[in-house]
Amino acid sequence: MAFNQLLFPFIFLPVSVLLFAVVPGRFKKLTLLILSAVFIAWGNPGDLLLIFLSVAFNYASACEIAYLKKRRQAKKARNVLIASVVVDLLMLGFFKYYNFAAENVGALLHANIAKNTMAAPVGISFFTFSVLSALFDVYRDNAPAPKNPLDFALFVSFFPKLSSGPIIQYKDMMPQMEALSVTKDRLESGLRVFVVGLAKKVLLANTLGLAFTAVSDLPTAELSMVTAWIGALSYTFMLYFDFSGYSDMAVGLGRVFGFHLPQNFQYPYCSDSVSVFWRRWHASLGAWFRDYVYIPLGGSREGDGKTVRNLLVVWLLTGVWHGANWTFLVWGLYHGLILILEKFVFAGVIEKLPTAVRRVVSFLLVTFGWVFFFSPGLGSAVGFLGSMFRVTRFIDSTALYYLGGNWILFLICIVGCTPVVRNLAVNLKKRGYRWFYVAGAAVFALLFILCVAGMVSDTYSSFLYAQF
Repeated sequence: MAFNQLLFPFIFLPVSVLLFAVVPGRFKKLTLLILSAVFIAWGNPGDLLLIFLSVAFNYASACEIAYLKKRRQAKKARNVLIASVVVDLLMLGFFKYYNFAAENVGALLHANIAKNTMAAPVGISFFTFSVLSALFDVYRDNAPAPKNPLDFALFVSFFPKLSSGPIIQYKDMMPQMEALSVTKDRLESGLRVFVVGLAKKVLLANTLGLAFTAVSDLPTAELSMVTAWIGALSYTFMLYFDFSGYSDMAVGLGRVFGFHLPQNFQYPYCSDSVSVFWRRWHASLGAWFRDYVYIPLGGSREGDGKTVRNLLVVWLLTGVWHGANWTFLVWGLYHGLILILEKFVFAGVIEKLPTAVRRVVSFLLVTFGWVFFFSPGLGSAVGFLGSMFRVTRFIDSTALYYLGGNWILFLICIVGCTPVVRNLAVNLKKRGYRWFYVAGAAVFALLFILCVAGMVSDTYSSFLYAQF
């Protein structure tokens, strides 16, 4: 089940809200846990078993770590932490990276290594990072061990955040378990955020996907410069509206049920450096790597040499986290090198540039990186980048066709990547215009109707980050 399937907004969501609202307070968490189990099992019941095993194992591990630390057996607690992390990473590695490793090792040894035919559980990267945050937070005394296994299971499997985040850390979510309820304000606010996210996905990301798919299916050697840029920009905007749309829906749904999930996107394409971009894009993943990898490695406290090392480690892991392909590894190192150059080489130069120039340069650097992200291999990525600078074939009829059919959409996307609409709404609200609330309700109703029409007429399109 996915948020952009008609089944979700018309059946699963209203039933979930109604059940959650009417059950007594002591049963609300259990109700959410059952709803999350139904959500998980809807697509593949086997996923529920694997997530249950992960929950049971990590709950027991967190409790054991807390028990050993309470008895001042720090070494044993550390050993339990290491063993538990290894088990979690092995499960993640088996489902996400085994086939990649088998293919490359097999090619190196000229051997035929058996492939894994089991599909990866839904959201395995996200729920693995959730359980790891629990182990780290308990070990570092940032949060107590979970007292109730049902609370811990809900923390891991809460359906709005399961498939693609945001990655809310254990120490931040567990304290919220005791104040869950549905209120009129939470329901209205949460559903507004949900509708905005749904519109981003259905009306913008899915439409952009048509242009990107058409361009990416063309042979790279036949692409004109403008056609290649249309493809790259289509993916750049599509990925943003797809992933930020999912995050908005997750945040909105969490708000409906009383959870405060972290904002994952803060207009990243308006950033004036790549460093700022990564504080605004997928912010919960960046916070996870900062808190559990970068800072424990020493952060920037131990000299420039170790800071460079720590940045490269974090970005290597970030690339690997996204997928089992050399393109993701190169993409991660590419961004790591850019951040190092920004911090240690060009910091003085960047500060002197006009803000508009910095924003354009940052946007272009990020766009070049996305080419590695969407390409099936390094060769095709390099070829596509070459097409983006093919001045000898600047424009052709294909480019004119896609420009003519998508220029309005691109303009909408450019505006949608900025806080212009939000700032306008905030200013109108502050002025206290009576018509503002009626107009706002009408806009959200219209957006939802358009989304329903889009979901009815379009073939179902999964969220891009669900694959990661």
